[in-house]
This record gives sequence, C-alpha cells and structure tokens, in this order.
Amino acid sequence: MPYLTPREQEQGDAWSTDAAAKGRRGSQRIIHAGEAPAPAEVALLLGVQQGEPVVVRRRLILLDDEPNELTDTYYPAAIARGTPLAGTAKIRGGAVTLLAELGHVGALVREDVTAGLPVEEEQEALRLAETDPVLRLTRLTLDREDRPIQVDRMVMPAQRQQLRYEIRIG
Repeated sequence: MPYLTPREQEQGDAWSTDAAAKGRRGSQRIIHAGEAPAPAEVALLLGVQQGEPVVVRRRLILLDDEPNELTDTYYPAAIARGTPLAGTAKIRGGAVTLLAELGHVGALVREDVTAGLPVEEEQEALRLAETDPVLRLTRLTLDREDRPIQVDRMVMPAQRQQLRYEIRIG
C-alpha cells in the first residue's frame, strides 16, 4: 500500500522509508525520463494507440547500493507531459504523490507477475548472469472512473525478492 498511495508532505519516498524500517538503505537512480512511443503492451493497458507518445521514467532501484529492480513507469502524455514526471529530477514524495496533486488518484491496481530469464540489458543493469531467473511485474493503476493513469513494468532478480499481497474480502 505505501507504494500505491500519496505520501504526506513531510514523508520521504516509500522505497527509502520501507528500506530504512528494515535497517537498510533504499535509493534509486533515474536513467531516463521523457516522451517515447508506447510499446504494444503499454499502449493496450493505457488505452492509447501503439507508438503514440507516452511519458516514461526508467529507474534503477537500489538496496544498499546494489541493483534490486529495474522499473519503467509509463503515463499517458495528457497527464504527464510538461510535469516533473517527464524529467529526471527526484519527485518529492514520489510520483504517486505528484499524480494526486495533479488530480489523478489511483483507486484500483491490477498486477501480473511472470518469471523468466533476463535479456542482456537487464543482465547488465541488475548484475545478473544469463541463467539467473527474474520476476516481471506489470502493474496497471486505474482511477475511480477506471481510467488508466500509470503502468509500471518491473524486472527483479527472483532470488532477491519476496512478493506479499494482502487482499481483504468483504
């Protein structure tokens, strides 16, 4: 939940806070940010045409200065164009907080998780061998009107991860 909800003004980003609570140091490096053509899967999830411009932020997520995750986050250009989401500077409180300030609050999240082997770019960024398995998590965030506001595509070394889901029924 901390990764899906806006933060209070005095709170840091969710990843750094979560890592610190475990006595670790969480950080991230923004590798790229700006407009790019929407890949097929992202276009389908965001409800845009393949190749239509979207805003993407590519981040390398670090735990104690070691690569922990490679994440590409996509936003519809109508939401993110001209905002800090399209830049490489760190966003105070994180992107979810900025989205809320812009009037876009997530209400429903869908996640799909698969496993596989890393491609060369992922091997290099995450310091993996070609035979090291990875988890691929694709997260779609929708607002209260079921409009897509964000798609995250994450790649994580499988042996360094634990996924936890809590689902309240009723």
